[in-house]
Amino acid sequence: MAAIKTKQTNVDVHEFINSFADTEQKREDSFELLKMLQKWTGYEPKMWGPTIIGFGCYHYKSEKSAQEGDWPLVGFSPRKAAFSLYVYTGSAQHAHLLKNLGKFKMGKACIYIKKLSDIDQQELKNLVKETIKFLESKYGKMK
Repeated sequence: MAAIKTKQTNVDVHEFINSFADTEQKREDSFELLKMLQKWTGYEPKMWGPTIIGFGCYHYKSEKSAQEGDWPLVGFSPRKAAFSLYVYTGSAQHAHLLKNLGKFKMGKACIYIKKLSDIDQQELKNLVKETIKFLESKYGKMK
């Protein structure tokens, strides 16, 4: 089994945003997401791999394979085409949380938004809180 490539790093989150976000709007939205997610989660932002900003951490074991590892509870990446928001469990029991979120596209493991103003921030907060609750009940809290 190959080792998971995306791991927590010591790269400075603010430096990453300033160097990676390709427009002023993307930088502004990134710093706003940073503040909101830190406030809502209670966790300091950490870089995961070269491009993901994560908050908190849990240890998972795949139900379908022998793969296991650590992953942020929630996170985001200010990619060129759209923000990747890692804030959704993918569970059918949480589908209702997307109903009033706003303008987004679903990926396999994330939600894509063009800009922060495309989504309802209170609905995003609800989604983040429910995702953390679900992951911590399934995998336990990290120490």
